This record gives sequence, structure tokens and C-alpha cells, in this order.
Amino acid sequence: MPSTIPFMKCARMKPGMAVPLKAYWIGILNKKGGLKVAKINCEVSSCSHNKSFVCYANCVDIVGSSAKEERSTCCGSFLNNLLYSELTNNVLSTGSCDCLKCTVETCTYHSNNLCTLDNIQVNGGNAEYYTHTACASFKLKS
Repeated sequence: MPSTIPFMKCARMKPGMAVPLKAYWIGILNKKGGLKVAKINCEVSSCSHNKSFVCYANCVDIVGSSAKEERSTCCGSFLNNLLYSELTNNVLSTGSCDCLKCTVETCTYHSNNLCTLDNIQVNGGNAEYYTHTACASFKLKS
């Protein structure tokens, strides 16, 4: 099942262990010089990583490289909770998801496979497959 591959790749890596994961860390320095971690707000209640509308995946992979609209994007890390147990105990972090990979090159916020937003919204309600999800924060480059 293709939607499990991005999760498995991220789940095997630990911070400081590999350059690719460091490239996907979402860190924005706040005014005090501390690290502010991106938050993935998730409406996909059928995902195993969702807990109270917050994503707890080790790594989120937003895909849809040539998307022209929101519905052409999706969360490649989606795992249906009917097939997988609840996966809200993030073993590589102390809380919600702090790793966001984005391959949607047509999005205004895409930069070198990263999202430049502080937080994103993933929609999909009661999705059955990852293709039923979408990044609601998508904005087509002008």
C-alpha cells in the first residue's frame, strides 16, 4: 500500500541520524531565537495518526507535485484506522508531528521539499484512502 511508505521511511530515522530527515524538519526561529515547530491540524478523523484533530505521525508527506488545486494534493502518510491501530504515540518526538515533507512544487509555500508555513490544515473527514485527503493550506503559485 503506497501510503505506508513515507511513514515507514520517516519512522526509521531519528533526529541527527540522517541528512534527509534534517532537510524535512520544520523549524522557524521565533523572536527569542528558539525553535518553533510546525503543527499539522488534521480533520481526517479516520486516520490512525489523528488525535483530537492534531497529527501525531512521525513524518507527514504531502504529495501532488503538479497540483493546480487543493483537491489534487493529498497526505501520503494517511493510514486508515480500520486497518491500523491508533498511532498517536509519536516515538521520535514528545508530541505532535514535527516533520513535514512536501512535494507539491506548484504551491506558493513549497521550498526545497519543505512547507514554509508555521502550520497546515489537512482535510478529508472520514477518508478511506490517502487520495481522499487534501492539504487545505495549498495555494497555487501565481
